[in-house]
Amino acid sequence: MINVSHLSFSYEIGTPILSEINLAFDQRTTAIIGQNGAGKTTLVKLLKGLLKPYNGEVLIKNIDVKTVTAAELAKTVGLVFQNPNDQIFKQKVLDEVMFGPLMIKMNKEVARQKALQALAMAGLSDKAEMNPHDLSLSEKKLLCIASVVAMDTDIIILDEPTIAQDQAGKEKIRHIINFLKTKRKLVMTIIHDMDFVAENFERTIVLSEGKVLLDGDTRYVFSQKDILREAHVEAPGITQLAQELGIKETVLSIEEFINTKKR
Repeated sequence: MINVSHLSFSYEIGTPILSEINLAFDQRTTAIIGQNGAGKTTLVKLLKGLLKPYNGEVLIKNIDVKTVTAAELAKTVGLVFQNPNDQIFKQKVLDEVMFGPLMIKMNKEVARQKALQALAMAGLSDKAEMNPHDLSLSEKKLLCIASVVAMDTDIIILDEPTIAQDQAGKEKIRHIINFLKTKRKLVMTIIHDMDFVAENFERTIVLSEGKVLLDGDTRYVFSQKDILREAHVEAPGITQLAQELGIKETVLSIEEFINTKKR
């Protein structure tokens, strides 16, 4: 899906943000984690084509992002912004969700069907005629996710998807991610919610100071306490609890913790 080779980027000469990044993304759900300033958002913008690398290359389905515009990549890569107010601009929820599909030349009736399906998954079907700015922050975030899902891109990147979400909201996002997996989409996220990562993402990449410190199966990554400490990242709460209690297995969920204790 995506191949990143010797990727480096800097906003100012002499101040590297990313240095020699080499990654290959397949269809596993993938979380990119790290403290603020680690380079996560910059990396995602490069994958989306919003920025161009000054060294190395990014290939999206064998297309060099240097050779195409972000608009041209919109049919392949969808990005949900961290702040929904940076993304929403229409006066009606349904129009907001249909905008992306229509911009990539999707048939109007197909766009409407995709939009209604995405709104249903986000639990916003009854809000279709509302002004998006009258929604709560959590609903706005779900609306932005629905807007990108409706575009039916092969790659979907979620920037801090669980911001402002209660457990019900997280369950909706979990359902959307699982739906996208069944459609063989690549779902990626940059996120600080380690509990959500542990339960929903198969692969985790740890960035620190613009470099990849750790990359692998999520269970393996959260077992590497020393490297996580170096990256100033904490494992999920339930993982830490299990470690404190001397459980040797790397536990990623409450259910796993209970089952382990029973054994």
